Amino acid sequence: MVKREKDGGKPIRPARILVAGFLSMIAVGTLLLSLPISSSTGRSIPLIDALFTSTSAVCVTGLITKNTATDFSLFGKVVILLLIQAGGLGYMTLSTIISLLIGKRISLRDRLIMAEAYNVLSLEGLVRFTKTIFTITVSLEIIGATILFFNWLPQMGPKDAAFHAVFQAVSAFNNAGFSSFPDNLARFQGDVTVNLTIILLIVLGGIGYIVISDLYRFFTGQVVRLSFHTKVVLVATGILITGGTLLFLLVEGGNPGSLAGLPFHRKVMVSLFQSVTTRTAGFNTVDVGRLAYPTLFAFILLMFIGASPGGTGGGIKTSTFSVMCTALWCTMRGQRDTTLFRREIPPEMVARSFFIGTSAMFFIVAGTAVVLLVEKGPLISTLFECVSAFGTVGLSTGNGGNLSLVANFGPIGKLMIIILMFTGRLGPLTIGSAFIYKGEVRVYKYPEGKILVG
Repeated sequence: MVKREKDGGKPIRPARILVAGFLSMIAVGTLLLSLPISSSTGRSIPLIDALFTSTSAVCVTGLITKNTATDFSLFGKVVILLLIQAGGLGYMTLSTIISLLIGKRISLRDRLIMAEAYNVLSLEGLVRFTKTIFTITVSLEIIGATILFFNWLPQMGPKDAAFHAVFQAVSAFNNAGFSSFPDNLARFQGDVTVNLTIILLIVLGGIGYIVISDLYRFFTGQVVRLSFHTKVVLVATGILITGGTLLFLLVEGGNPGSLAGLPFHRKVMVSLFQSVTTRTAGFNTVDVGRLAYPTLFAFILLMFIGASPGGTGGGIKTSTFSVMCTALWCTMRGQRDTTLFRREIPPEMVARSFFIGTSAMFFIVAGTAVVLLVEKGPLISTLFECVSAFGTVGLSTGNGGNLSLVANFGPIGKLMIIILMFTGRLGPLTIGSAFIYKGEVRVYKYPEGKILVG
């Protein structure tokens, strides 16, 4: 028997619960950040900026209209940190962990919502997987924070070093891009320890909990081979990081606004850092507003692709992009089936991938058009901002200072970026499932219709 909703007799839609959960977290964050105690001046920040900051934190984006380091009090920074952690873990992970702590039984309804949140097809082992997610998150954040703490201890002292280390570690693993430093991480451009620690946290958070769990079982001998999903994610991630690093190094090598004048080893480190952070995290050690146009265009593509399913990042996801490219390649070669690594990808997965990619482009184009109409800014900067918002990246060409370009926008422009961040974090499929009712499956089939394409 199918469980029904009370208000209309329709089947429960897990996506609707997820949307409501994220909206609730954003609402609570907005309320807390709008309080005078959250501001460094003791005066409430504008409601639109509180809403924007809360959305950016919960959606682990990192775009800012107020400087996290200087415009918010310690209380405000802690609220932002908690919102980042909540947004990175996700509504259902938090709910499940709390339910387990108080001894509440996890119902079938909860498991259906968890499956939607984790983007998995099976309900088996979801509670155990949730515990694994929480354990991985806390463990890696503690390790990262400990490394950063001891690196900063001599120059900052224990109190400041501890706060900054925890803030950066949580923000990096959750691919949020928020920083407790006024200039983001630009001051640590030459610090190998900081760069490598942040890079590892970003990559581990971005590849997804499923991949991390699979790698752990593989290296501990619990399984003899990696899953097909893990192989695709690791290969795609490696190609994108390597390609992004080489492109940044080649294009920006002579740019006085970024790499020119730096020793070669630092050029490589900066290039690697920006290649990793561009796909979803949003930290920066150079001024993005001074990068060359070819670099900005490449960054737009990397931000659009984003991280991997089941992780803390956004974008259309590496696996989605891989399936789309594979399907196009197979079609050009005249193959009826889509095959990769000697495995056939089901037609429904191919269709799902193209839907995600196409709908993402629709949201970005529509959002960019609205922002261009109301703000009348440069096309490349506006497009960059909108893709960064949808990909939950957080990089920006800037407002001339330490804030994002969106800080110069009016209320309508900021609301459009908020919508893009929210849609990008949950994904077009989840948003569509939440607001478009799925009717009964048809038991009949229409006759074929011929149409010319190409």
